[in-house]
Amino acid sequence: MMLKRLILSLALAAGLISPAFAAGTIPGISMTQQLDSLGKPLNGGKLYLIQAGTTSTPQNCYQDSGLSIAWPNPITLDSAGRIPQLFCADGQIKIRLVNAAGVQQLVADNLLVVGPSGGGGGGGSVDPTTVLTSCDMKVTYGTGVLTGFVRANGRTIGSATSGATERANADTLALFTCLYNADANLAVSGGRGANAAADYAANKTIALPDWRGRALAGLDDMGNSAALRLTSTYFGTSPTVLGAAGGAQNFAMTLANMIQHTHANTLTDPGHRHNQLGGGGGGVSGNLVFANGDNSSSGAIQFTSTNTTGITINNAAAGSASPTPMTTVQPTMLATIYLKL
Repeated sequence: MMLKRLILSLALAAGLISPAFAAGTIPGISMTQQLDSLGKPLNGGKLYLIQAGTTSTPQNCYQDSGLSIAWPNPITLDSAGRIPQLFCADGQIKIRLVNAAGVQQLVADNLLVVGPSGGGGGGGSVDPTTVLTSCDMKVTYGTGVLTGFVRANGRTIGSATSGATERANADTLALFTCLYNADANLAVSGGRGANAAADYAANKTIALPDWRGRALAGLDDMGNSAALRLTSTYFGTSPTVLGAAGGAQNFAMTLANMIQHTHANTLTDPGHRHNQLGGGGGGVSGNLVFANGDNSSSGAIQFTSTNTTGITINNAAAGSASPTPMTTVQPTMLATIYLKL
């Protein structure tokens, strides 16, 4: 029975059958009853919605065709084993169905989302909030809340009862999981537990990356060897760690930052004369002693000149006692950075 449904789903995806589905439907899954191997309704089973090509990365699907009210992931089937109506983003998706005990019943990857938003007929435009996946970033020339996104502002996200400061809603699960697994340095309220799913179910919050007032740069290695265009010496922290933040908007120069140099002092001598010695009253008396040994002259000694030398030294201080820091900000224009839920 489940195999038949899967074949029907693939046939619909290939365009062999063309019923009228709402935008973003997974044919053969939405609004269907699922049975176990004995043909009994899969009461309490769970449907996991996963990004195509991944093992378990969650992919949101929604209760409305506007893709604004996310279903919990996984979706729990009702007592009759029915899957509710659901709508998903354009592209492909992976599903995994388990029974109430967690035993896998079905897994299928790269299922095409069919409907107007997925190009399956009926025209219609692409919903701009669905062209990215969780953790993808976009820049918008605006400042407010944006449907399907949160701002990368250092606040928190979590479940509807988590008390998160940026968004507390069930549609944050996929982004919570992506951030949790991508960056172990992002703070989780109460500390990290077993895994993202357990911490989300415990109503913990996770901090969003904080891009307030920061420019964006690529990791210095990005899977390659480090390019050394950014180094910890000047960046201030490791340039190969996701989410690392460094740099500063100004710089206070010190003596160590200056090239070796010599200050020019001004020395002037407009002319001078030496003091003369001669006899006379009121002076200091004593014998004159000459280097050639002729010591015959004697009498009173008196300084007869009081002229200054005329030598001037000018070594005035330069610069400021409280220097203004140097600006290091590159030409910059501001917008808002958002993360896809």
